[in-house]
Amino acid sequence: MQMSQSVNEASGFQFHHFGLIVTGEGEEEFLPELFREFMRGRSCTFEVLRKIGQRSPLTSRKKILKMVGTGKKIASKDETEIGLPARAYLKKGGSRFIILIDDLEGDRISQAEQVFQRYRDALDSIVGGLEYRASVHFLVNMLEAYYFADPITVNSVLGTSIQNPTKNVEKIPHPKNMLKKLKPGFDEKADGKKILSKLDMVLVLNTIDTCVWLRSLFAWCTMAIRKPATTMFQLDRGAYAILTGRQLAGLKLVRDGKPKCI
Repeated sequence: MQMSQSVNEASGFQFHHFGLIVTGEGEEEFLPELFREFMRGRSCTFEVLRKIGQRSPLTSRKKILKMVGTGKKIASKDETEIGLPARAYLKKGGSRFIILIDDLEGDRISQAEQVFQRYRDALDSIVGGLEYRASVHFLVNMLEAYYFADPITVNSVLGTSIQNPTKNVEKIPHPKNMLKKLKPGFDEKADGKKILSKLDMVLVLNTIDTCVWLRSLFAWCTMAIRKPATTMFQLDRGAYAILTGRQLAGLKLVRDGKPKCI
């Protein structure tokens, strides 16, 4: 191992590790497949560190007062389930990054800023100077939405007959329910894993003004491994989500151009 590291350092090669904290059962099993294009060059890996429950904005006065009384800035379960595992992973050394990924569906969309901030606080208050190596992103409305941008793959797996890709799949209100109507018995784990393993992510992100939340996630990963923003995934001219896209600046890496946000 030491010899391999020496060779890699001498050649300028650096391997990147991404640890994922997820909130969905399907994501826990196969979300690394979403980043398949990044792993083709064998320069990085994505692994699920743990699954946590979805978090909502902290609005309970009782809980807030308890936190203030104990001198804590974040909820205890956010510390133990998010902050501490993230810090432990980053402290292992090397080029390591944390990505917390949640669904943003239904009424939660109107709470996006507050949910985002709760996750950011859980990371920022614990990781100690490595905040720029951690990010929070959302799948909108949920992972299954992106399947509809590549109907050929969905049809090949489920035997459905979807004719055309949905223009902006992040606007689909209930993608999982839609799949269950198209394919009774749709299994989000078994079927979802097969679909995601074949899903054409270049196609999914091919339109510059759609899938802005997903593009923000892919842009952050691209910047983390010090790759330029190119036409792949339309990172060079596509739109990003303002809320999660602002984390790009925290990496402090050089990139060409300034992405627009919508």
